Amino acid sequence: MKSIRRNIRLISFVLVGSLLALIIYGAYSISTLGTRWFTSSANIYAYRIKSNVIAGNIFDRNQVPLAITDAAGNRVYHQNAQIRSAVVHAVGDKANNVAHGAESFMSRYLYGFNDSYIDRVLGAIRGEKRRGNDIVLSIDSALQAHIARQFPKDKSGAVVVMNYRTGELLVLQSFPLFDPMRVTAQIKTDPLQPFWNRATKWTSAPGSTYKLVTLAAALDKLPNAAQSTYHCDGELTINNTRMVDAGGAVHGSLDLRRALAVSCNIVFGELALKLGDAQMRQTAEAFRLNDHFLFRDIVVEDSRYPTSNRTQREIAWTGVGQSALAITPLHMCLITAAIANRGIMMEPQLLLRAVSAAGDLKASFQQRAYATVLSPALANSIGNYMAEAVQNGTARGASIRGLRICGKTGSAQIDGQEAENAWFVGYIDNEKYPYAVCVAVENAGGGGAVAAPIARSIFSFLSSNRP
Repeated sequence: MKSIRRNIRLISFVLVGSLLALIIYGAYSISTLGTRWFTSSANIYAYRIKSNVIAGNIFDRNQVPLAITDAAGNRVYHQNAQIRSAVVHAVGDKANNVAHGAESFMSRYLYGFNDSYIDRVLGAIRGEKRRGNDIVLSIDSALQAHIARQFPKDKSGAVVVMNYRTGELLVLQSFPLFDPMRVTAQIKTDPLQPFWNRATKWTSAPGSTYKLVTLAAALDKLPNAAQSTYHCDGELTINNTRMVDAGGAVHGSLDLRRALAVSCNIVFGELALKLGDAQMRQTAEAFRLNDHFLFRDIVVEDSRYPTSNRTQREIAWTGVGQSALAITPLHMCLITAAIANRGIMMEPQLLLRAVSAAGDLKASFQQRAYATVLSPALANSIGNYMAEAVQNGTARGASIRGLRICGKTGSAQIDGQEAENAWFVGYIDNEKYPYAVCVAVENAGGGGAVAAPIARSIFSFLSSNRP
């Protein structure tokens, strides 16, 4: 009998423990994935209720109305076609062609689903058609319109601008743009996929902008990496294959600071081989590659660092930002912002607040750190290297007189073709203008020639028109 009672108690403990685990997991899933479930197109309940609610308005950080519900109940966007097109991927559209724009992903605020149950019941009793809450986004519509005028008209790509101290996203922009008030059949079949938000969904090799991560690994893990002298004769042989520098450049003897400034593939390929795959991956994952991003108000595709069966050739090419790396423009901006912010990566923030029609605050998010990825000293060293790249290297196209700009260019090959994606990442090293930028232009050529000048125009706008 005693053994039977012991077994019963054991089984009871197991069942209770399992039940508690399920409850905890359920609570965690609701808190982290609830918004994603709620805004899913499969949520028929939410879809039906929306028809009985007047959607709230969407404003930018300067209270510019970007989407409103007019007196006739129609959803309309900014009267200026250039502005409404420039912000369409952050705002979304009424047909939800843009996945996870504010119109869809923040619908719980726009349709008042975050209001108290009692308020909703009382409104139903009074026979009122409920009005949702207005939301204020962190984006700057004037800046996004400015960027739209600078971006190559026939190209696709993305631009992200972030306050590296707070995480607020001033720009979340994908190209090509489209007008949410004039969605034609031609737009729907455009091979460049205008509905797709490349800022958050496009994962690609970031080219030499990734040398910042390799640099962080070398400075952190290789003794005397900063004091050593390196030699580039224009090529590196790895298992009967050759790595060469862009344009057949031969840099000769140089230190690590100069190697980053001129974006020397040979030096960074050798550094990756010295570090080895384990240490390269460790640093990549410190910068949150291979993380599963679950940010509060934005959906971002996970970035990937290969985790197995790496050849020496693949490791070397990873060191210069090629191989099987896959990173979103938003994530590259987060990496750059972390360097600028003394090693602290802030969580990206798109929603500033939700307010009722009466002006009552309904929701706001506190700024929060996502991860500490570097020591302050290491972040400062990398920033100095980036400043040299802007002053005397491949990123000089982003320089602005009177401002300390820290940056890095990238030219990423597309599936081994001669065509290249142009990249630039950088930031203003100034407490008055704490902004980090990522510019990526598909199939456009070199980052120094194409992406850096766009970044320069952004830095100029930010320093002249402080948001």
